[in-house]
Amino acid sequence: MYDDTIVAIATPLGEGGLGVIRLSGKGAKSLVERLFGKSLRDRRLAHGYITDPKTGEQVDEVMVAYMAAPRSYTREDVVEISCHGGTMPLQRILELTLREGAR
Repeated sequence: MYDDTIVAIATPLGEGGLGVIRLSGKGAKSLVERLFGKSLRDRRLAHGYITDPKTGEQVDEVMVAYMAAPRSYTREDVVEISCHGGTMPLQRILELTLREGAR
């Protein structure tokens, strides 16, 4: 069994109102908290911004949901980031999660 945190864009690519990025694994919660700047609570939706920790740039305004293991799709910790749709916000947030250690 793998111990790493995985990430993927969970919505079809293209133009749309919303896009979702989903992370799963032991490090999902702490990874997103570094980008989000707030503590996440199980089964609570939180509003804020994804920020690049290196530059301080606000990447996008988002809603973040955290589901603690084992009560999630994967039976691991799962975090879903709902951002603005379109290629740019999704790709930028995906790149930040990869840089922070997800695969």
